Amino acid sequence: MNTTQFGKQGWTPDRIISLKGKTYVITGTTSGTGYEAAKILLKKGATVVMLNRNPKKATVTIATLKQELGNAIPVTNIEMDLASLTSVKKAAEEVLKTVPQIDALICNAAIAQVPKQTFTEDGFESQLGVNHYGNFLLQALLYPRIEESKGRIVTVGSMGYTMGIKTIKFDDMNWDKNYGPNDVYSQSKLAQIMTVYELQDKLKEAGKTTVKAYACHPGASSTSLIKTSGSLLTRFMWQIMKLTPMVQSAVKGAYPELMCATEPDLDQESFYGPTGKNYWTGPVGECKLEPHAKDKPIMEKLWSVSEDAVGYEWNV
Repeated sequence: MNTTQFGKQGWTPDRIISLKGKTYVITGTTSGTGYEAAKILLKKGATVVMLNRNPKKATVTIATLKQELGNAIPVTNIEMDLASLTSVKKAAEEVLKTVPQIDALICNAAIAQVPKQTFTEDGFESQLGVNHYGNFLLQALLYPRIEESKGRIVTVGSMGYTMGIKTIKFDDMNWDKNYGPNDVYSQSKLAQIMTVYELQDKLKEAGKTTVKAYACHPGASSTSLIKTSGSLLTRFMWQIMKLTPMVQSAVKGAYPELMCATEPDLDQESFYGPTGKNYWTGPVGECKLEPHAKDKPIMEKLWSVSEDAVGYEWNV
């Protein structure tokens, strides 16, 4: 068995002592890894602000968490749809108004393997729009509060970044030609991951050491991600895979983002997740990051293209 920097078992939430007095903002918590991450943070005494697009589901989630952990838990939801820049701005405004400190912003929500080319209300291809542009704008808008709090930005990527064309299709970001669910998902996840390392470079250049940015991936976890947006065949294959040891629980899938949000002195340069075969399951630790994810000219270009697309200049 491989040993991670946290020993044979890898990182587990047992390493988190108490999070009393800390506040975490986390997207996509009505199911899967986001739900499990929120639950563990609350168990450890943290305040959790959830950002979800469906207020009904969020209300049910809060009720479920209170039933399990007690009525007094400090958890709230702010409505936000990553597929709408207007919605992201409105939610960020609400966060800045009501949340005095952000110890970590955990960008957990995503969509995957959308079978046919569809667009967000802003005219972006949906996977790039939700997974990358929505998160990019949210991070930029909340950055001042995160900086004041000496906090962290945690981006939940995916090993999907290693598939597809392994770069950003700048001449056709919306994939009007050759749309393929996997290629496009791969590009959206690569864009998310690249942004983390580009932000690190920008923080270094500005001499800012108090804000930290991390990229991780959940491995192959039993969540509703594929179930809700994949094609029939993809969903069928996934349901079968979920019955095999190749797929781990959503709880374990939440470990990498929890580690990046809470573990002191964690190296930002690395990419974190399950370290077993194909990085699907296994002890959580450092994973190899493919060189194309740190292609500097592409990272720089992506950053400026993204600022133009969301109409907001990130002020580091």
